[in-house]
Amino acid sequence: MKMKAASMTAVLLACLTGNALAHFGMVIPSENILTPAKKSFKVDLSFIHPFAMIGMDLAKPKQFYLSNGKDQTDLLPQLKVSKVLEHQAWTTDVTIKKPGVYGLVMEPTPYWEPAEDIYIIHYTKTLIAAFGDDQGWDEPLGLATEIVPLTRPFANYAGNSFTGKVLLNGKPVPGAEVEVEFYNQDNKLDTLSDYHVTQVVKADENGIFTFACPLAGWWGFAALNEADYKLKGPDGKEDKGVELGAVLWTYLDAYKNK
Repeated sequence: MKMKAASMTAVLLACLTGNALAHFGMVIPSENILTPAKKSFKVDLSFIHPFAMIGMDLAKPKQFYLSNGKDQTDLLPQLKVSKVLEHQAWTTDVTIKKPGVYGLVMEPTPYWEPAEDIYIIHYTKTLIAAFGDDQGWDEPLGLATEIVPLTRPFANYAGNSFTGKVLLNGKPVPGAEVEVEFYNQDNKLDTLSDYHVTQVVKADENGIFTFACPLAGWWGFAALNEADYKLKGPDGKEDKGVELGAVLWTYLDAYKNK
């Protein structure tokens, strides 16, 4: 695939400066607010650099499910292979039958990144609201690492700030570094420099961070921490480090004209 200027610029800048492009697990539904007239939606799973719009192959996830309170619906068996940015991705259709706030959660198969000599596991979630219910969006889902929203993660306008809390093994991560990227879905935006591709914000002593999102569209937040375990490398011999990512996606809407 021929890269557009923004993507090529990001790659060249990363190579020249030594800065790696940020990886993001992606769980992107076609709708993030459901109404009685719209009960079904499509969801795409991928692994990409969302601003530069560069894809990587996503192996079939280890887990993919729909969470609603204590209830979980396994969606893994219904995933179908698809393509995002000419790389392997996954897709399925989901139907919601009752009001609630639902979490779409993906635990990927560990991804080997030779450039960084580590495995990457991004626990990725996106929260959607159905049929007027908005309770429970601020509750942890019990993931190995996750970002718990402190701002309601749907029905927000571009320009709003978003606040979240980083958890690792259920505990806040003081001073967590959170990478932020806009999903440049139409590939129309260019970057001013390599520093502008991925925004960075630090959490406070309680693991809480805030970031203002200037554009309408999908925004991804990724808090990265080193796992307290290692995995065997591709050669099956040497132990390799594991990067655990807590990834949350939220959509900000543009104001609607009368």
